[in-house]
Amino acid sequence: MATSTSASTDATPPAPPAPMSRRKVLEALSGLLLGMFVSMLAATVVSTSLPVIVHDLQGDQTVFTWVVTATLLTTAISTPIWGKLADLFDRKLLIQLALALFVLATAAAGFSQDAATLIAFRAVQGLGAGGLAALSQVLMADIISPRERGRYMGLFGAVMALATVGGPLLGGFITDGIGWRWNFFVAIPFAIAAFVILQRTLHVPRVRRGKVRIDYLGIVLLSTAVSLLLVWITNAGKNYDWWSVETGLMVGGVVVATALFIVVELRSREPLIPLSLFRNRTFTLSVIASIATGLAMFGAAVFLGQYMQMSRGATPAEAGLLTIPMMGGLLVTSILIGQLISRFGRWKAYMIGGALSLIAGSVLLSTLHYDTPYPLVALYMFLLGAGVGATMQNLVLVVQNTAKPEEMGAASSGVTFFRSLGGTIGVSVMGAALASSVADGFVRYRDAIGAALAPLGDAGLAVAAQLQSGTLPAVNTLPDGVRVIVEDIYAQGIAHSFLFAVPLAIISFIAIVFLPNRPLTRMTTTERLAAGEADLATFTASEGMESIPASGKGTVER
Repeated sequence: MATSTSASTDATPPAPPAPMSRRKVLEALSGLLLGMFVSMLAATVVSTSLPVIVHDLQGDQTVFTWVVTATLLTTAISTPIWGKLADLFDRKLLIQLALALFVLATAAAGFSQDAATLIAFRAVQGLGAGGLAALSQVLMADIISPRERGRYMGLFGAVMALATVGGPLLGGFITDGIGWRWNFFVAIPFAIAAFVILQRTLHVPRVRRGKVRIDYLGIVLLSTAVSLLLVWITNAGKNYDWWSVETGLMVGGVVVATALFIVVELRSREPLIPLSLFRNRTFTLSVIASIATGLAMFGAAVFLGQYMQMSRGATPAEAGLLTIPMMGGLLVTSILIGQLISRFGRWKAYMIGGALSLIAGSVLLSTLHYDTPYPLVALYMFLLGAGVGATMQNLVLVVQNTAKPEEMGAASSGVTFFRSLGGTIGVSVMGAALASSVADGFVRYRDAIGAALAPLGDAGLAVAAQLQSGTLPAVNTLPDGVRVIVEDIYAQGIAHSFLFAVPLAIISFIAIVFLPNRPLTRMTTTERLAAGEADLATFTASEGMESIPASGKGTVER
């Protein structure tokens, strides 16, 4: 490594990249924002219609869970793969490939004729979603410094609001109006526009590498470990006992695959997830905190919509309206805290407050009943959304602030991977708990349901056959006496499932408290790479760093 006295005399360093103007940054962001909107819209537009979709395809609660989990599983597995590829190949081309894969799979899912086909296409959809999630974070770090990113959080917040609030509403009206299949086609025009805009406006330096090595064995082992874990969690207690031969084989497979994955990553020249990242205290604690954030975000998005329809008799469109408080909390805190971080350069106090809000929201949602006054439900949802909004993106931000520029893709996608993994496992656990609770509820209330159906004659027998089949019922079509009982059964099950989020939310709070409170740099990843190539990253004199133009105002904070 060159010293501060020799770096300026030995050779002419490579010219640093010219700082991007605000207009250029906005142009580059336009395609990323539209791509992000497409992925979020495709995911949220079906959230309120899932009970109708699963009912039409003759699926049960397990199918409902797997329709969601399949996407989350492949998203989690593929995220670190895309992140590693971002450190090796052209990032612009990669995000365009991810976008194309995502949209084609989403459109294909609209033609599904049975639950298995829908789950399969949702799994392929997750492969593209993992790329969009990982690459958008990496590309943002290429063009916007951590300190300046808050200036643009309003744009991200607007996109999130439009997709997370507008998506469920749009999906509900589409389902009620022309049918749920059109939910899978609505994102196609936006995807085409995003592809074209990315091609025209996104200009980032291409990664130049010599011989590229891809960790194929690591990919297989990671996929095996995560898949076995989710299959076990989803089916245990239903298809086999929690303590059984099947459980032993699957858990043993998870342990073996995980151990082999660690060995392979330690020996690989280009590891999928560089384990050296865990030497960075900021990365390790952010990973721990991200697991709870993922559980809260994905779990709430899935099961609150189901609560509104199964426990309060809402239509898909009404469910979209009723879940707005959660999205509002997420939107308000993400925009407000982003602006405060950009203005003052401080982030830790806001994230601690967000973690406390996450705990409060999780605890309160675990107390839900079918007749809980809606203003209270709205408050609970707002608190949970506020906690997610204050922590989710900022955990990636603090990791990018300390990660090595050449490992930016792996570091960014690492946090996103564990957030997706937490959400995936969380949804599986919550879904398994809900399915078990609902089954027990129908057994517990069997006599009451029979008494309510007896006066209905043949119509009552048809309803009883539907409930006994295990297929997800259309609650708002049930007779009044039976509907209240079923609503209560699902409300108790959904509330019980939220208890699993509470201990993880507490762990997330502890991890955030111990995060190193390092100031945010004003340099983008591209500028940091240029500084490293020029050996100016080792200067201790302030004038050394000042020779690299930063995209933000002022000097680099250390």
